[in-house]
Amino acid sequence: MTLRHRGAGLALGVALDQLLADPQRHHPVAWFGSWATLVEKVAYADSRAAGALFTAAAIAPALAGGIVVEKAASRRGWLQVAATAAATWAALGVRRLANEGGIMADRLDSGDLEAAREQLPNLCGRDPRTLDEEGLGRATVESMAENTNDAGVCTLLWGAVAGVPGILAHRALNTLDAMVGYRNERYGRFGTVAAVADDAAAWLPARVTGALACLTAPLIGGRTGTAWRIMRRDGASHPSPNGGWCESAWAGALGVQLGGENRYGERVESRPTLGDGPRPRGAEVRRAAQLVTAVTAAATAVFAGALILFGGRK
Repeated sequence: MTLRHRGAGLALGVALDQLLADPQRHHPVAWFGSWATLVEKVAYADSRAAGALFTAAAIAPALAGGIVVEKAASRRGWLQVAATAAATWAALGVRRLANEGGIMADRLDSGDLEAAREQLPNLCGRDPRTLDEEGLGRATVESMAENTNDAGVCTLLWGAVAGVPGILAHRALNTLDAMVGYRNERYGRFGTVAAVADDAAAWLPARVTGALACLTAPLIGGRTGTAWRIMRRDGASHPSPNGGWCESAWAGALGVQLGGENRYGERVESRPTLGDGPRPRGAEVRRAAQLVTAVTAAATAVFAGALILFGGRK
């Protein structure tokens, strides 16, 4: 097996995602979510130790399965390409992310705020009931920025570094964070390990995502220098160790301002503003969706391209 086969598999997986998007039924991530729910029922206790046990037990089958597949596929180059492509396609979600953003842009452009509010849960968990056009636009852009990292660049980076096991383990960890990584009464301690581990796994990819958004900003009518300046100025002000780098880069590329008050049911979070300019509306949301695709293509060129061009035998 050579790293070139891994790189080819990553590139093919991205192409499959763009052609086919996510499977509508029997998605592997949904299977994993069902498994993790069963583990939670057995392992739950209001402690970090229980959360650590839950995280390890939930991820173990995905990691072990990835190792078995990687080892079995390593005997033939074409099997390595196929296995890596399948894992990449299953883990990626950027085509669907961009599509959902495009739908939101259409609804905002038409002035149908009720339809736009109905669309928002497909993108993030914020309460849409009181959001106006700018609030819906901001939530959508912020979600697309963060999820380009979580559902795109992270997959490609960890796939390049660790192959199928890296892809599956990261996707499992990110799914756990989405399930239990909340600062509420039930998960405040139990979800800590999953949340911290997911932040650690996304630390480098988030900064790569931000840099690539700056680099590709001219493709959506932005300026690389402006986006870079905003990211460097505002990226670290976000409460998340990773989200701010992605969101501020999108803000700079689009020439808009993100951040502010976020409502999640009864919980309200106040975040610092990122970027300069007006709040995003339909036109900016559409450009933000285009940036999702541009950043994913650039990340594919960086990670898969490097392996294909320079990867020798492992």
